[in-house]
Amino acid sequence: MNIETNRLILREISWDDLEDIHRLNSLPEVSEFNITGIPKDIEETKESIRPYIEGQTIIPRPFYNWKIESKDKMEFIGLANIKFSLDRLRLGEISFKLFPDHWGKGYATEVLKKLITTGFDYFKLHKIEAGTIIENSKSIRVLEKSGMIREGIRRKIVPIRGEWKDGYLYAIVEDDIRDY
Repeated sequence: MNIETNRLILREISWDDLEDIHRLNSLPEVSEFNITGIPKDIEETKESIRPYIEGQTIIPRPFYNWKIESKDKMEFIGLANIKFSLDRLRLGEISFKLFPDHWGKGYATEVLKKLITTGFDYFKLHKIEAGTIIENSKSIRVLEKSGMIREGIRRKIVPIRGEWKDGYLYAIVEDDIRDY
């Protein structure tokens, strides 16, 4: 399943994307708030994406993981993901990460708005959530610009480099008003 926005194409990841994904995950500024940290080598990255690639044949799909490409240069600029509860709750969880040279250009907001729309219209979700560490002001801004509402603080929810960090839980439900 591929998804398009005005400026971007989201394509499901494949083994051909391993080096790009490893390069993205190996950047300290990208992994600053990442619970898995920087992979020690490309083999670790390979094992981390294996479930997403092998899971593409599971029905019903528990998740989708896309590479984000710019339409103008067909350049790999990041990753986006949606995971499903696969139960009566009709709940999805979205996430994203971009190379730093693509931060501040509206790409993350564009991706999240499209994932939210796809989640409600195509996957028939009732609620979509996203979490972020409370110090991650850039992600907070993206989540809020995407129409998500901060629902609360999850105390000491994520271990980052040996320290438990608090996180914000954001969500949007299918009947919330959106301007997109």
